Order: sequence, then structure tokens, then C-alpha cells
Amino acid sequence: MSDHEPARTLRITGRVLLGPDDVRDEVWAVGGRITHERPPGADDALTLTGWALPGLVDAHCHVGLDKHGPVDAATAEAQALTDRDAGALLVRDAGSPSDTRWIDDREDLPKIIRAGRHIARTRRYIRNYAHEIEPGDLVAHVAREARRGDGWVKLVGDWIDRDAGDLTACWPRGEVEAAIAEAHRLGARVTAHCFAEDSLRDLAEAGIDCVEHATGLTEDTVPLFAERGVAIVPTLVNIATFPGLAADGEAKFPRWSAHMRRLHARRYDTVRAAYDAGIEVYVGTDAGGSLAHGLVAAEVAELVKAGIPPLEALSATTWGARRWLGRPVLEEGAPADLVLYDEDPRADVRVLAGPRRVVLNGRVIG
Repeated sequence: MSDHEPARTLRITGRVLLGPDDVRDEVWAVGGRITHERPPGADDALTLTGWALPGLVDAHCHVGLDKHGPVDAATAEAQALTDRDAGALLVRDAGSPSDTRWIDDREDLPKIIRAGRHIARTRRYIRNYAHEIEPGDLVAHVAREARRGDGWVKLVGDWIDRDAGDLTACWPRGEVEAAIAEAHRLGARVTAHCFAEDSLRDLAEAGIDCVEHATGLTEDTVPLFAERGVAIVPTLVNIATFPGLAADGEAKFPRWSAHMRRLHARRYDTVRAAYDAGIEVYVGTDAGGSLAHGLVAAEVAELVKAGIPPLEALSATTWGARRWLGRPVLEEGAPADLVLYDEDPRADVRVLAGPRRVVLNGRVIG
């Protein structure tokens, strides 16, 4: 599905899922926008039939990044096309050192909500990924990335401390409070990479909006996240790599390796406990580092495996995710970004792995 045709009037018929319980027989796309009214010239419209969903959301993705750092435009384009063809038409780019603003001018590529570049402690993250700074510079860098991004800033909340031989928190409480307050003053929300337990209470009490991975949630911090309205993006397809990472680091960092195995072993229980407590859970793949793009359907299936009801897991990549990110679904006047399937994805989320047609800005992909 790499080719596309110019936007034309479309009739989308069959079962159009405007919401989990709001099902229409048809909608139209005119000039790249959704309308619920039959338009003039409807007799010449191209008809697409199937189960239609709003374009899927990958709320933790990295376009313009691979395991070595920033990539060239051709590679970033290939990443974006892979996500698009998997049905992910809205991406929250959770940290990238590449300038991908040129993608905004491409009608055939997914829409991106950027969090700027990662902000990490010196020598406490993957090389070539982040601004690596000390705590005294945190507020200034958060302000910079808040102005550069699209309403989000990304911190690295914990990472391996080579002296301790294990994961430890990266930022003192006072500095992170001030940094989050500055981001909020500038109209940006803040999220943080966190694998371990230690950083979560300080971040939640400091007012953070979201935590990525969140494998370190415990019976003490789950209620705190629920009370403070902190969302999580578990990236379970990424957490599946923990045993391999632990094996690779066993000789040099045995404590870290054991810790990573424990976090992996309880990953499904952690996600289910968060959901049961009322924490908002959203779909994200962490594609673009060491993981391939196009894994959004696999992540939805992982959330179901963790015990999240299928309809809620589906919402975590469609209606709910779009509301959380402030983007429309398929209401009147919204961009005609949708994915069609042969079967009802509410009945079986595995249907998401095989999109029949992708429509982006009213253009039919394929």
C-alpha cells in the first residue's frame, strides 16, 4: 500500500465506528474531510466498504531515530510509511533528535505530535539520542523542548547507573518539580521514560502527565497515579525484549539484569493493576530505536493479553487515544483519516493486523 491517489469524494459504507457504541452505515469524505451528509456529486463518489475505524494511534513512536541515533530523511520516510500502512495515522513521537517537520507537508504520511528531543542525565541514556545535561540545566532544556515540540516534552526518568549497577532515578525532586511546572506554564505536557520503581512517586507528585513503560508501578504507586491522573503507555512489545537485554548485561551488571527480569515477569500484572485502578492506558510501540515500525496491532493484542478488555484496548489506539491527544475521530469536518477492515475489530482485536484499506487526508492508500 505504498501508492496513493489524489483526494476525491469517497463514500465509506458498511459499519463506520465513530465511537465504541456509535456505529453508522456510511460517512463521506469530501476535499479530504469527513461529512455525515450526502454531498453534491455523490453519484460519482468512490465507494469503500468494510469496518471503518479512525486512524490508529501509536502514542510512543520515534520517527527519525534508529538504534544509533538520528537517521536521514529517506529512512525516516520509510519508517513513517511503515506505520501508515499498518494503520497508524497519528503518532506521538516520544523523543527524536531528527527534524521531521518536513513530514507535515506530506499528505501521504502520518500526522506527528512531537515531544522534541529526549532530555537525559549525563551518560545516563542511549548515545546520540538525548540532550545529556545535569539537574541545574533541566528547567532551561525543558523550556526549549516545550517550545520546539507539539505540546509534549520527554524526560528520561531512570536509566542504569553504572556505579550502582542498577536502574536509578535521574533527577532530584526539586529540579523535576520546577521543570514540569515550567512545561505546564508553556502549555506543554510532560512524559518520562521509566522502567524502575524509584522515580515514579517523585514524578507523579511533581505533576507529570504521563509515564512511558511504567514497568515499576507497585501497589504503592498505582493508587497515586490514579489519584493524580497520570496516564501510562506500557509499550509491551518493547518490554518483551527485557530478557534478551538482561542476558546481554548479565556478566557486567548482574543486579540490573535480575531487576529487568523481575520487571518483565510481572509486566502483565502491572498493566492490569493500573487499568483496574482507573489509570488511563494508551497504545505505544516504542518503534524506531531497536524495534521495527508498524507494530501497533501487536501492541493492542498485548494489552488484551494483559487483561484489558478488548473494546478498551481498541479505544486506547482509536477514540480514547485521539481524545487524550486532542485530535478528532470521525466527526463532521475532521480529516478523513481512517482504516477499513474486513471484520469487526471490536470482536477480535487481531483484525487490526490486516487493514483492508487506509485512507489518509481523504486519499486512498493502495
